[in-house]
Amino acid sequence: MATGRSLPFHFTPVDGPRQTEAGTNPHAKDTTFVPDTVEALQGRFGGAVLEVFLYAGEHTVYVDRSSVVDVCRFLKEELSYEYLADLGGIDLFTDEDRFEVFYNLVSFSAKKRIRLKIRVPEAEPVAPSITPVFAAANWNERECWDMFGIRFDGHPDLRRMYMPEDFEYHPLRKEFPLLGVPGSLPLPPQAPEAGLTLDPFAAAHGSKPVKSFQEARSDLADQ
Repeated sequence: MATGRSLPFHFTPVDGPRQTEAGTNPHAKDTTFVPDTVEALQGRFGGAVLEVFLYAGEHTVYVDRSSVVDVCRFLKEELSYEYLADLGGIDLFTDEDRFEVFYNLVSFSAKKRIRLKIRVPEAEPVAPSITPVFAAANWNERECWDMFGIRFDGHPDLRRMYMPEDFEYHPLRKEFPLLGVPGSLPLPPQAPEAGLTLDPFAAAHGSKPVKSFQEARSDLADQ
């Protein structure tokens, strides 16, 4: 019979909660608490720094979309944020500023990290490419274009990364169905003589494809 007791939790503490620059949260990391960097950005770019958020000891800075290349260059060349750790898209599925692009930059010398974000409207899903500053952004921006449909102006070779070039959709947008769009991505046949498989999730859409052990023997098997 259930007693309602919580299961015991055993652990060996390495050290106690410690005070950090970011506050009293013992899980906060000093590496992501960068008030000096934020102040430098506000001093250099003024109104192009739209908002600053501090959550769990991590600074996130929203900058104007048109200024993101200059901001990245300033961070790299003058504040030693020389490494682009990640870049990607976010679909908020809102009426205004539906999309965001985030940029995670690292300074090895200062042992600091900062997250930049820009807002991208659905009516004009275009952002400046930061490949002139960080060449490593090349494939990240391609992936973001492929999955979210955000184009990167100035990218040297903006092609799809996963989906075929003629694919009409962007699979990480919130309106894209979890089971895909039937007929949108023909797959190779299950048997040499069969036609293309037009629905990768046929069973989920009411059809029952033939099981592999039920397939007719291929004429090519005897050749």
